[in-house]
Amino acid sequence: MLLRRLAGQTAVYGLSSIVARLLNYLLTPYFTRFMTQSEYGVVTDFYALIPFVLIVLTMGMETGYFKFSGECNELVDKRKVFATTWGSVTWISLLFLAVIFLFRVPIAEIMGYADHVSYITVVAAIIALDAITAIPFARLREQNRALRYVVVRLISVVINLLLCIFFYSILPRLAEGDAGLLSLIYYADYGAGYVFVANLVASLFTFVVLLSTCDGVFPKVDKALLKKILLYSLPLLISGIAGTANEFIDRQMIKYLMPENVAMEALGIYGAVVKIGVLMLMFTQMYRLAAEPFFLSGFDKDDFVKINAEAMKYFIIVSIFIYLVITLFSQEFALIIGRDFRVGMHILPTVLLANILSGMVLNLSFWYKKEGATRWAIVVTGAGLVFTILMNVVLVPRLGYWGAALARLCSEAVMVAVSLYLNRKYCPTPYEWNRILLYVAVGVAVYFFAENFTNSSWWVRWVVSLALLSGYCSYVIRCEGINIKAMLKSIIKR
Repeated sequence: MLLRRLAGQTAVYGLSSIVARLLNYLLTPYFTRFMTQSEYGVVTDFYALIPFVLIVLTMGMETGYFKFSGECNELVDKRKVFATTWGSVTWISLLFLAVIFLFRVPIAEIMGYADHVSYITVVAAIIALDAITAIPFARLREQNRALRYVVVRLISVVINLLLCIFFYSILPRLAEGDAGLLSLIYYADYGAGYVFVANLVASLFTFVVLLSTCDGVFPKVDKALLKKILLYSLPLLISGIAGTANEFIDRQMIKYLMPENVAMEALGIYGAVVKIGVLMLMFTQMYRLAAEPFFLSGFDKDDFVKINAEAMKYFIIVSIFIYLVITLFSQEFALIIGRDFRVGMHILPTVLLANILSGMVLNLSFWYKKEGATRWAIVVTGAGLVFTILMNVVLVPRLGYWGAALARLCSEAVMVAVSLYLNRKYCPTPYEWNRILLYVAVGVAVYFFAENFTNSSWWVRWVVSLALLSGYCSYVIRCEGINIKAMLKSIIKR
């Protein structure tokens, strides 16, 4: 019964995450048609910094809240854990907001936004609100209030989406020729700023709604309890900082390592193309939401390694299929972004390969999460971060944003290598590398064969691409002995 409820909660959270990502994804084709490369570069720049700062401000307290609240038998103790974790994050977030406000002008000058100081304060307010609401969101999950969690998340995303459309499509027309209020609130040269304003309103809505879910508990720190939680959360904070920096630091490298006159345009192009690669990450996210609770449940070691090995193989099979769909039909997927941004489509295969390797790192992390040896997460993400920085410093000045994509690929490859070494040393798993490498080779062969038809007419490309995809699927089905009818019946029944 408990496992059934856990599976149901996972499905709900997974669906909400996917829908939210899809709604946000709709903004990519919109922004890249209404913004210049430089303006979208500003959006890419700030949204690469936000996750990193959020990791620092939340301090691993979400996981700490789950652990310490789960150990409490009395409601009063659970409320104390919530008040302490929420209070610590709230006060550090307010301090962060105050410091940023006081030093907003020099910060704006350092970041290259001296003409738009308000960008700094608005984004800082977004970060503070998102950090403050992180623990109330965690409490909803801990209390199995999945519906409230999903509704708040989705409404916030919809508000953000609608406001962006209003600011960039409706407000300029309404303000044109108007001498009243609309002309006062609309500034044609505010550029990317309206993206941040829309996000701020959505974050403020989330904060107000979540206050009603706190059941009269206020942020109040118990120092002795906070010390225990911090000791537990510190490794998670360190690995989280390294992992987030590893994922987003390439944007900053483009901004600061490329010539100033082209950096923001390059950043905008890179950010837009990477958004297309999010399709691969969405699959990884779906897999993570289902796989983490599955693998961290009560398996004995023999069953765990056997099932984990099978999961790795099928994860790669599906990932290669997604890779081929996107690359074989890349001219169609390019339509997602504006015409001016499509010049960067040549980096898409590299970005997708990096995302596949990221999924492999996830698969290779389950053993140490299950064993409680989370210190290895620091080793893995730390190694990746070192290579991310080194490769970006070497490649970006020479190759521009393609160098950033290659650096990302190298970093993920290093993390896979380190993860494999740790896996073989501490939890040997019988991964079917011969079969996996065979499927990778088939995928590579299909991709390069299809490249010969890149300049053909669209119907020739489609016929060839569909035939190649069908051939790949047929080959996998035959090699794995997959019973399609039985699988479909199982899915429908479930």
